[in-house]
Amino acid sequence: MHLDPSAFQADPELLDALEKHATPIPCDEDRALFRQGDPPIGLYILRKGEAVISMTGDNGESILSVRATAGSLLGLPGLIGNQPYSLAAVACRGARVGFIARSDFNAIMHTDPALSVKVLQVLAAEVRSARLAITQL
Repeated sequence: MHLDPSAFQADPELLDALEKHATPIPCDEDRALFRQGDPPIGLYILRKGEAVISMTGDNGESILSVRATAGSLLGLPGLIGNQPYSLAAVACRGARVGFIARSDFNAIMHTDPALSVKVLQVLAAEVRSARLAITQL
């Protein structure tokens, strides 16, 4: 299955607003951000570099792998839906990643409704990309 990497990308205004609340995560080497099935503890902002997003089936076989690029929000569906992450994400060496804890993300969404709409646009892009990928199977 092939997802469009641009589906994970956010509007620059949203990225800048979220970045103000983010804690930097060092990526001197490849770094696992979250694993498929982990509880959603927060949102990851890929500001520079790449990350590999992947999914495996119950049998351990790879279902998809895509390289997310700068400007991507990682872990958003799990965070919004309060469900385990459905994908895994590994930031590539040299990436610049920020992390926003669940409670901080929720506070931002409650205080700035315009940003909430921009978050929904990213989610909608992910859904569209997934649906397109399914039709191509």
